[in-house]
Amino acid sequence: MIAHGKRMLIAGSDGLTLFGTTGEGTSFPVQQRIAVADQFIAAGVRGDQLVINLTALARDDVIALTSHAVKIGAKAGLLMPPFYYNGQHDAGLINYVSEVINAGTGLPIILYHFPGLSGVGWSQAAITELMQKHPKEVIGIKDSSANVDHSKMLAQTFPKLAVLVGCEPDVMPTQLVGGAGSICGLANIAPDLMRRMMDVPAGVSAADDKLMRDLLALLSLEPGMPFVSAYKVMLAEQTGDDAWLRVRAPLTPLTERQEQAVREGYRKTQ
Repeated sequence: MIAHGKRMLIAGSDGLTLFGTTGEGTSFPVQQRIAVADQFIAAGVRGDQLVINLTALARDDVIALTSHAVKIGAKAGLLMPPFYYNGQHDAGLINYVSEVINAGTGLPIILYHFPGLSGVGWSQAAITELMQKHPKEVIGIKDSSANVDHSKMLAQTFPKLAVLVGCEPDVMPTQLVGGAGSICGLANIAPDLMRRMMDVPAGVSAADDKLMRDLLALLSLEPGMPFVSAYKVMLAEQTGDDAWLRVRAPLTPLTERQEQAVREGYRKTQ
């Protein structure tokens, strides 16, 4: 994992997000996540190159991750809304974030909006109130809605927030209206490609746009194929290391037929 992160930094990534969605973050216990972050620091990765995914079921686990992120000098924390109750109200989500912030760590927070995964999102009203209550701590939002109009709306409505887009084709259009950049899965596979496109958001080449879309198409060769497992097949093919094929339950590896299709598709992009 550390070697992979260092390759990403060398290839043009500004930083690394540890234990995000693509990294199966919520499948790992808090102490293991803390230990891995410490190992990154020990391996020479700077704290300010790290964003730590804070998302966990229990609020106190979030606070423990937040406190440790401050200890290692992390750039920020990424926080998804609590997602284990139906019918949540903005007031409850706002209280949840406030309790984490009021624990006194001072870590900058990036709100993580991924309703397609969590079933809960950050409304404009909730974002506005959190910015008013915690102007120093709430610094950004990661939008993984896969809706370019929503991403652009966030960038235009909240110019003081760093809007980081998760859906790769939407990154550059959002940059053109004030978006700050991206935290995305494809950066694991092609950080140099993402760097080139984001450096010239108004002038992405046709070849780079096609390569991005060809790589993303490998995530959904069949309906319901786990995208994390597909990314790991690409990493196994890229590195020659089949240890990447492992995923932690509840995710499952691709079938042998799916794996071969992803490998063949990836080879065709090279």
